[in-house]
Amino acid sequence: QRFDANYSKEYAIDEEMLKAFLEATQGDTVNRSRIFTDELEHKSFLVRLRNEITTRGVVDVLRHGLAHKSYNFTLYYPTPIAGNPKAKEQFAANRWCVTRQVYFSGNSNDSVDMVLSLNGLPIITMELKNTLSGEHVREAITQYKDTRSSKELLFMPKRCAVHFAVDDNEVYMCSALADGKSWFLPFNKGHNDGAGNPPCENGLRTSYLWNEILTIPRLADILENYAQVIKEKDQDTGKVEERVIWPRWHQLEAVRALLAATIANQECGQRYLIQHSAGSGKSNSITWLAFQLSQLKNADGINTRFKSVLVITDRRNLDSQIRDNIRAFCNNKSMVAWADDSEALKTALTGGKSIIVSTVCKFPFILQAIGRELKAEKFCVIIDEAHSSQSGNMASALNQVMGGFGLKDVKIEDNEDGLNELLYYIIDGRKLAANANFYAFTATPKDKTLEMFGVRKGVNAEGKPVFAPFHLYTMRQAIEEGFILDVVSHYTPYQSYYRILKSTESNPVFDNDSAQRKLRAWVESRPETVDAKTKIMVEHFHACVASRIKGQARCMIVTEGIDRAIDSFFAVKKLLAERHSPYKAIVAFSGTHNYHGHSYDEASLNGFPSSKIEKTFRNGDYRFLIVADKFQTGYDEKLLHTMYVDKPLSDI
Repeated sequence: QRFDANYSKEYAIDEEMLKAFLEATQGDTVNRSRIFTDELEHKSFLVRLRNEITTRGVVDVLRHGLAHKSYNFTLYYPTPIAGNPKAKEQFAANRWCVTRQVYFSGNSNDSVDMVLSLNGLPIITMELKNTLSGEHVREAITQYKDTRSSKELLFMPKRCAVHFAVDDNEVYMCSALADGKSWFLPFNKGHNDGAGNPPCENGLRTSYLWNEILTIPRLADILENYAQVIKEKDQDTGKVEERVIWPRWHQLEAVRALLAATIANQECGQRYLIQHSAGSGKSNSITWLAFQLSQLKNADGINTRFKSVLVITDRRNLDSQIRDNIRAFCNNKSMVAWADDSEALKTALTGGKSIIVSTVCKFPFILQAIGRELKAEKFCVIIDEAHSSQSGNMASALNQVMGGFGLKDVKIEDNEDGLNELLYYIIDGRKLAANANFYAFTATPKDKTLEMFGVRKGVNAEGKPVFAPFHLYTMRQAIEEGFILDVVSHYTPYQSYYRILKSTESNPVFDNDSAQRKLRAWVESRPETVDAKTKIMVEHFHACVASRIKGQARCMIVTEGIDRAIDSFFAVKKLLAERHSPYKAIVAFSGTHNYHGHSYDEASLNGFPSSKIEKTFRNGDYRFLIVADKFQTGYDEKLLHTMYVDKPLSDI
């Protein structure tokens, strides 16, 4: 325990504790550098430390130390590997401190309730509230936003790893304070598949924070393997922005549970299903898992357990995210490779790259390589379920995958569900790659996915086996925590009745179900029907949607096939022209399609390449995105306000 008097407002550190740590662990370097005996050298060192924490962030300074003049100072000793007594001794020398009521400003009597520091460097601040006295976590958040200036040294971005707002029921966190714009995220366990925390038999609902997170081993784990600063460059402006990352509870627990299960199950061939809703931060979870799996050691503590960790994705942005995140953990940029063709993949596999990111189209080659040519080695395969919004040409992807296994006769839907189903078919039906563990991430698993990767939880009333995911972050929790919207609460059905369908109900000549499907398809394709429905959507958009999101709102029209998408595209363009609307439409579908004797693809209809659809839709006057089999999952566009669903909905 430390006290406010130990805190230096000028340098935002506990100087006495820093000195004690350095003298105890690096006495020779301290003596030679004279940083605590010479007044000028002392000030120079503290200014250098203050500037480095401000520039690089406290986590990076703790991980990689401080270079000052010709001297290198270690500011934190990481968790020791089993069997290394020296590393164990060094880790024990770290000084983990808590200081209550820290007066952080030289201009006021404002104080923060608690500061946690490591070797004298603050890593966490906390504002604590008690509901019994009428204060809640929201007051703590308001306090951070209104009275904790981000210009104060302690509260500048990156100088602390995280800031917690806590009461006896809930915990919220902010990784980078920005005054009134500070974004606090829930750091709660969830309760009954929703937000909040479950009751605790032995204390407060939030006691897990100090019992399970703010312990030395677990906090060390977060600082070493999760907390980081990510730099992202805007490809349009060239501006580089920094994001300070701290894991949410479900991310932390999912990755830890997967690592523990992997360590416990020494035999390969394990399968794990991680069902995390949209809004869960899946990309970061995959990154943390991939990095730590690649670092797992064998019993000897020297050799890595897996030759490579492969991340299979169709989301192109995940490639750069993983590489950036890995580089934030270490200085070895060659750890991760991107393999978008078979030759690059072969080179990466045989070359022993720690992490290899590749596309789902290369999945057959991957399974063949690791299951046959490299069967003496061990691998991990992380599958980020396919998203056709990013694949460019789903039909082509399916053909490539099926051709790789001679499965041309297997009938698979030409969409992301079909591609995912094919992945599971290959894994299960071919019994390949017994020398690999599989980790499947999905937001909405089909029954087949659950059966393939899930944990068996007994049987249902009919005697059929019931499967559950290995780890679950529900859509309900994501909605209640404010990460995604509950679209069902804003869902309005538009009932269309067709006389032609009614006439089949009492006609014994027709099979009713079959006739309804055929006749509905015929009716839907009639120009007058398309025009009527399109007019409703176009008028509704102009009257009720266009002015939303500061006049930048977009809409999506979801059709049940490429023919209907092209029908709607032409109809929307015609209606927009007739009403002299400034808005434009984009159509999106996979591959090339024959439409009334003409061959069309996205580029020929839109007038620009398929690769530019997302960027074009985000800018200018393009407000209608008309889709058949794309952009329905894995697509994050904040200006997309309204969806017109012109297709039957079933199952999920």
